[in-house]
Amino acid sequence: MRSKETDSCGFAAAMQAIGGRWKTSLLWELHLQPRRFAELHRLLPGISEKVLTQQLRQMEADGLVNRCAFDEVPPRVEYSVTPLGFSLNDAVTAMSAWGKQHEAWKAPRKAA
Repeated sequence: MRSKETDSCGFAAAMQAIGGRWKTSLLWELHLQPRRFAELHRLLPGISEKVLTQQLRQMEADGLVNRCAFDEVPPRVEYSVTPLGFSLNDAVTAMSAWGKQHEAWKAPRKAA
């Protein structure tokens, strides 16, 4: 059995940080402005509260998102993007552009 090799290029670590169905959408919404949990839940139709909580916790653990709890009644929590999270914008934008090119490339092949 081979031992687990390290990721020397960093791609696997990057994909783990932003991989998943909702993380890039969450990152996009939060880069626009800080958001509360319920607001994020409304902005992302189809995401369950459980999955939203899991994704936000993972992104917080990865240093991409800040969670700020205010000492108020009722309690208020806001999520925002960290500088590390903002640094992903260039990579995500480039991947989005590539995805659009790829879809355009595939379209004529589907019609044939």
